[in-house]
Amino acid sequence: MTAFCFDCRRCNRLADFLDGVRAQHPDYHARPVAPFGDVSPRLLIVGLAPGMHGANRSGRPFTGDYAGVLLYQTLYKFGFADKPASISSDDGLRLIGCRITNAVKCLPPENKPTGDEVKRCNTYLADEITTLKKDSVVLALGGIAHKAVLMATADRAAVHKFGHGAKHRLNNGLTLFDSYHCSRYNTQTRRLTASMFEHVFTEIRRSIDQPVTG
Repeated sequence: MTAFCFDCRRCNRLADFLDGVRAQHPDYHARPVAPFGDVSPRLLIVGLAPGMHGANRSGRPFTGDYAGVLLYQTLYKFGFADKPASISSDDGLRLIGCRITNAVKCLPPENKPTGDEVKRCNTYLADEITTLKKDSVVLALGGIAHKAVLMATADRAAVHKFGHGAKHRLNNGLTLFDSYHCSRYNTQTRRLTASMFEHVFTEIRRSIDQPVTG
């Protein structure tokens, strides 16, 4: 098993970049960001990477910047969170049957990890996925997260094309759902609307409440 490590320096570019960020912002988390939520979830949400002034600052995925607003509102609406907003790592928010992680655990320059960095970090994601119970669901937020999940499960990307609202049955029995990332850009340009996001969660809730058997 590859246990999460706050001191991971596998990726020289990311480690050096975080050293610089930590020097500029000594009050920021500025380290690899750990998964957050239920230790035994039915839903694992996979984002891309921490944002500079979001998870990189707060130490909690999708917390502290705009990207988490729609996500946590939706989690609360569908019964996966006990509060509709994530303010800080010590705000008492609890996720219910849900855990949030990222394909890349460290802040990348310009929010763009390289393919090699995604690969290096993938063992962490693969081990997170192996802890999921049968008939659990994975939600990939964006195309890079989608590809990272398939890499972690050894499923073929050619068979499972990314598309908003797409649903994939993986070889390990898990169900993968896709959504556009809930970033400020996507929501403000209405590439992703609240109703579009909620439709995906309606399907996720249905899948969890009525799991596939056989």
